[in-house]
Formats: sequence, C-alpha cells, structure tokens
Amino acid sequence: MEQCRKSFPEGFLWGGATAANQVEGAWDADGKGPSLADAMVAGTHQLPRRITLEIDESRNYYPSHSGTDFYHHYKEDIALFAEMGFKVYRMSINWPRIFPKGTETEPNEAGLQFYDKVFAELKKYGIEPLVTLYHNEMPLNMVTAMGGWVDRRSIDCYLRFAEVLFRRYKDVVKYWIPFNEINDLTTAVGNWNHGGILNHGTEDFSHQVDDPDKRYAALHNQFVASAKAVLLGRQINPEFRFGTMICHITVYPLTCRPEDVLLTQQEDQLRNCMSGDVQCKGVYPYYAKRYFERNHIHFDVEPGDEELLRRGTVDFYSFSYYMTNCVTAQKDAAQVSGNIMGGAKNPYLKATEWNWQIDPVGLRYTLNHVYDRYGLPIMITENGMGARDTLQDGRVHDDYRIQYLREHIEQMRLAIDDGVELIGYTPWSAMDLVSVSTGEVEKRYGFIYVDKDNAGSGTLERIRKDSFYWYKNVIATNGSEL
Repeated sequence: MEQCRKSFPEGFLWGGATAANQVEGAWDADGKGPSLADAMVAGTHQLPRRITLEIDESRNYYPSHSGTDFYHHYKEDIALFAEMGFKVYRMSINWPRIFPKGTETEPNEAGLQFYDKVFAELKKYGIEPLVTLYHNEMPLNMVTAMGGWVDRRSIDCYLRFAEVLFRRYKDVVKYWIPFNEINDLTTAVGNWNHGGILNHGTEDFSHQVDDPDKRYAALHNQFVASAKAVLLGRQINPEFRFGTMICHITVYPLTCRPEDVLLTQQEDQLRNCMSGDVQCKGVYPYYAKRYFERNHIHFDVEPGDEELLRRGTVDFYSFSYYMTNCVTAQKDAAQVSGNIMGGAKNPYLKATEWNWQIDPVGLRYTLNHVYDRYGLPIMITENGMGARDTLQDGRVHDDYRIQYLREHIEQMRLAIDDGVELIGYTPWSAMDLVSVSTGEVEKRYGFIYVDKDNAGSGTLERIRKDSFYWYKNVIATNGSEL
C-alpha cells in the first residue's frame, strides 16, 4: 500500500517577518517617543550591548534609531516583498509611535497615519498583515516611571494601545499576536527587552541582575494583558484571530542518563510549555505552580485574573525556531549560544559563526511536539540564519542561507505529512535589520541586503540576494520546488 505524501496546503501563508524597532528607524520622527530598544547601544558578539536610560547620541551609537530605515523605504520594501510573492507579512507596531509615553489617553495621529500607509501598500499587493502588538517596544517612559511590566498599570496602557489599533484596523488586519516570544521572561535576559525591567546593577543586555519575583510578576501581567486584549478584540471584530508566540528553544538530553532526561523535561516545561499552556489552555500548569513554590517565587494574582486567563485563550500557536540545545547534569560540558539562551553543545550538529547550532530535523520534532500538546493551527513566525553576507559585484551569494531554509522547509513538509496543521511560515527576516542580541546589522538574516554597516554607514540601497530569487520560486511552487 502506497504511503500518503502530503505537501503544503492550498492557501498556505508564505511570507517574511520583521520587528518595528529593528527595521523602522525614524526613532523620534513625527511625534514618536523613545522605546526601551532605543536605549540600547551597539555591541558585537564579544561586546555586550549597554543600556543607557539617558540617551546621548553624541557619545553613543544606538542602532535602532535608524534601523534599516523602513520608515522612509516602506513602499520600496513592500514592493520587493510582493515581488517575492509574499502572502503574509509579519510586522509589529511601534508602541511609542502611537503613544509616545505610553500613558497618554489620546494617540499620536501621525504615528497611526504611517501604519495606515503601510497597510494600504500591503493591500495593494494582496499581502495579509500579521501584526505583533508588543515586540520589545515598550515606551521608555513606562520603564523609568513605572518599572515596566512589573506595574499592573502597564496592562491598562497596553489595552488602550491595543484598542486604538483594533478599532482603526478592524477591517484591515485579521491575525494578531499580543506578545512576541512571551516566554522570554522565564529567563533573566528577558528582563529588559521583554519586561522593561532594569534592576539595580544591570548595565548591559547580556549580564542582567535578576529578581525572579519581579520577572514573573511582569510575565503574569502580560498574560492578563494578552487575555484582555483577546477578549476586547473579539468584541470589536469576531473574525479576529489571535496567537501565542513562543521562543521555542527545543532541548535534547545530552546523554541517555536518566538525570539528563529529567532535566531536559523540566527545562522544556518551564521555558517552552508554560507560557503556551497559559495562553492556549487558560491555566497555569501544575509544574509551574510547583516551580514557584520550590523557588520561593511570589507575585500578585488579583481576583478575576484566573477567569480572564481561562476565557482569553488564543486561536493559533506561533513560535520562533532557530536552533536546538542539549541539557545535561555535567558541569564541564561544552557550551553553545542561541536565541535568548544557550546550552550544552550537540556533537551531531554544526553551528553558525555566532555559535547557534543548525538543526532542521529538530523543527519537525518541535512541530509534532507542539501540535500534540495543543491541537491548534500553527505558524512558524521566525526561522532563519544570521550570517556575514558579502556584496560582490552587486550581488550577494548566500547559498548557506538557502541551504538552511531549504532543509527546514523540507522538515516542515514532513511535519505536514505527519498530520500537523501548519498554516504559515514567515522566516526571519524579510530584509536585513538590527540584531537584538548584538545590535549588529552585519549579522544579516534577510532576503534583501541593505547597504548599511555596524557603524551606521551606507547608502541604504536594497539589493536582492540569491535567497530572494530562490524563495520567490519556493512560494510560486507552494513549496514543491526547494
């Protein structure tokens, strides 16, 4: 009997992703206020990004201030997305562009008009917007005046922001993600970027002083804000669809020692599953409650919060996937880096220049793992390879990126054949942008090369990479030609 071989479904959402703070630039244009991303100076893989609450451009270079200037090139950029054949474009809306301080009662109309134009341009080409409400763009004023997401008042500020967008774009945007990589607050490095938390003694992004009580209070407030946003959005337009977005750090036991296997299960539960369980199932899982008890972590859960979480669950599951790590009880195991967190080195995998391991098969495993747990439609909203691309005679030959993406897309097809309901794929990134972890532009992810270096110099010319043409064909053939 011949084995059934399913491929990508008709209407599959092929596209690409960016974040406002990494591409837009124009950090103080048209009434926009500073975000927490605007307070991070440039760094490298070896030099951590410093955080400066007093922004001083005369002494420091802040990469997000200019990004790769999507703000002034959005028509050209979206035309290139359309040329590739994008069905969907994942983007975020820069919170302080709409509410400069985050605490205002009336939005900044000039900021909204910019997104009016972006959505009109997407509509012109038939590209579906997938909008992330919060992608590390908290107004800096809310960080300094309120302590970020630790303060319950942040929920009301966020809902005011969300309601403005839901009402203005109720007939324009269907897919919404309330929080990017919400589970990053299960790690200490998530304090600043994701929680707007700057504990005393923290000077740079890579070495943050941690207070788990505050960090999990911030995460709880984001859970509540997400649930409230989902409920509010459905009142405004019942056709809205909301998704969780998890930074999925898939982990394997380094050995088959039972201790390694148990540690791996615990790591997976806390880092990957807990936030998904809250947003998809509507409850804190048993293992999270026990983790809080064992580690003496305390945060306020107000009356009504549990009911909100139960009612405000999401419609689809989305996640970022770049690499996998291993977990072990061995103290001297070789280590590797990764998105938000590293781990023990897997001897069977190669790694990028930034020491992120490449594991296409792990994506198929992850898709099955997630679908088995939640049974919701899935979008892969980030997946890609940062590399030091070089421009040669006006071209960028990024065969390494093509190979990376080809191998991952093939594993996506196999997961669909396994029975996983995968509905969309927005690789990171649609175009070159500022890397969060290092502040570099030269750690390039995009299908489109942007002529800009780590110091901010360059013409900003947009150049199609070899991967641009390759991905265009992938989309045109609905994934049948890789």
